[in-house]
Amino acid sequence: MVAFAELALSFVFGLTALIIPVASSVSLPERDAGNVVQGTACEQIAMEVSPSSVVYYTGSDEYTKDNYHWAASNNQNSQCSFEPATTKDVGIALRILGQTQAPFGIKSGGHAVNAGFSSTPGVQIALNAFSDIVYNSATQTVTVGMGVVWDEVYTALEQYNMTVVGAKATNIGVGGVVLGGGYSYLTNQYGLSSDNVVALELVLPNGTVTDVTSSTNPDLFFALRGGFNNFGIVTRVTLNTYPQSKVWGGLITYSQDQWEEVSLAIANFGANVTDPKAFVYNSFSYISGVAQVLSILFYDAPTCPDGIFDEFLSIHHLDTDISTRSYISIIQFLDSDITAGLRSVFHWVAMENVTMPVLNMIAKETLFWGSELTPSSAQTLVYGVAVCLPTLYDHATSPTAYPPSRSRGYSFIEMYYGWTDSNSDNTMLNAINASAQNMTQTLTNYGQDIANVAVYPNSAPPDMSLDRMYGNNLPRLQTIKNAVDPDNVMGLAGGWKF
Repeated sequence: MVAFAELALSFVFGLTALIIPVASSVSLPERDAGNVVQGTACEQIAMEVSPSSVVYYTGSDEYTKDNYHWAASNNQNSQCSFEPATTKDVGIALRILGQTQAPFGIKSGGHAVNAGFSSTPGVQIALNAFSDIVYNSATQTVTVGMGVVWDEVYTALEQYNMTVVGAKATNIGVGGVVLGGGYSYLTNQYGLSSDNVVALELVLPNGTVTDVTSSTNPDLFFALRGGFNNFGIVTRVTLNTYPQSKVWGGLITYSQDQWEEVSLAIANFGANVTDPKAFVYNSFSYISGVAQVLSILFYDAPTCPDGIFDEFLSIHHLDTDISTRSYISIIQFLDSDITAGLRSVFHWVAMENVTMPVLNMIAKETLFWGSELTPSSAQTLVYGVAVCLPTLYDHATSPTAYPPSRSRGYSFIEMYYGWTDSNSDNTMLNAINASAQNMTQTLTNYGQDIANVAVYPNSAPPDMSLDRMYGNNLPRLQTIKNAVDPDNVMGLAGGWKF
């Protein structure tokens, strides 16, 4: 799910939650057979953690904020929400949750779309208090709390003229990206976000806190970079940073009449441009009955060499905003708030080559499913085309859970469907699976060996099998999971489970 799932890992609760502020209309949950276990867990956590960590109940603004998720398909009303402030309190909460067997959810930014992946009817853990962003100029790394979004990280690093490999859209939490992979405008240069992890602060399921690096615990360092919340709760991550000047680029919007010309420009870019500083992300979209293509052009320098994007710039367009600008302003072109509140699902298909026949296929899929699904309350369908270099997986210094193979990198199609009616959930899931299957078969017919390429977990629909995402890494991940979590405490949380 586009940078979709922020399944970050962390807990902590507070005694102050039982001291209800006079100004808030907070009510303790009623105790019945359906919520007694969760209620017991909420109350125990509130009693045992430090005053800096807080439990909230229905009626408070904090509870509402903690339970909010970008996609309505992942919204649930929890028994309580818990905002941990220390790793010790996270450990206390994990111990109590394990003892009571209460379900829980872990929220970093809340951008996961699959139902129950970061939400819960039990204890909603929100990592808001882990909001530190600390830059180390000596090591050129930044340590980031799992409660922040990438916009905040990019902005904090601007004063040092540095940046990180993170999400390419606004308001995406750090957690799901670094723990799930993370494709970026900088990926051709520096790899995935998870490839740039130096260390992780992890609260294990037994409540102990450990710093995970390639030397202190190679197994967990491998598993956490792509393996999400299976191994405990990650509260902070340390990432490599890179020098960042002004960049060149922006957004061009084309009407459906220009799709053929735009497709040719995309195909020529994919066939001829090998400069890792250049990146183009194209969205074939069907929004409220209107078909368009949006192209985000990016070059990692204040000026762009002649010839790289000339075709895109010469095509007649509806609107354009291209200039020398800050890196954060490029991120803001993909504003996730535009589709906030929709029910949502993602899918992902790899491509070896981005050719005209492939792009014509993508255009046809967009138009067919856009028209087909409009009567089922579809509001937005997007087929995003990211043109990547085959060397994009060459930047990791050690193996990661995702991708299971680094023999070559792939361009990809990132599909997104957004709708309003919950009665259409199965219709949308079946449709996006059918579209992905059709494109995979068509690409195979075109001679592209992509049928068994691992699907990106952050853009995978809820019925995706683990082996399709983790391949030959799955047995090792299951072994590591059983070693660090023999009582399956993390199995009480949602998400991809080993």
